[in-house]
Amino acid sequence: MSQENRTSLLEGFKAFLMRGNVVDLAVAVVIGAAFTNIVNTIVKGVISPIVGAFGTQNLESYQFCLKGPCSVRGGEVTDGVAILWGSVLSATLSFLITAAVVYFLMVLPMAKYLARKAAREKELHGAQDAVDVTELDVLKDIRELLVAQRGGETAGRSGVHAP
Repeated sequence: MSQENRTSLLEGFKAFLMRGNVVDLAVAVVIGAAFTNIVNTIVKGVISPIVGAFGTQNLESYQFCLKGPCSVRGGEVTDGVAILWGSVLSATLSFLITAAVVYFLMVLPMAKYLARKAAREKELHGAQDAVDVTELDVLKDIRELLVAQRGGETAGRSGVHAP
């Protein structure tokens, strides 16, 4: 590989890394990893005990045996044919709980914050527009008064003054 190809390859890689969406994605992955720990703690410390009050905290143990005596060790079926519906249920509940925590703790508050911010900006711009319209109306009134004082002349527009 020539020096020129190596330089253009490094420049291309640098340009790729400096694009905004790559940095945003990296930040999202880091924040997501940190947030995963929070969600897992909520599931383990709050949700699982609530689910355990109605059944068991270990949903992985639920299975349906299709053929022969079934033995499952470490999540793997060693004898028989088993449908591990508890694993599917556990993964589904984990997904739903994670989605609910993300929605109620992150998405919903951020949406409310952005809506309030947009309403404030709209109110601020609406007041500014009202002031602008009012100033324009005042200037029109002044012009009409000046025209009326001069006896209905349109001298102000032509630039010629009557004696």
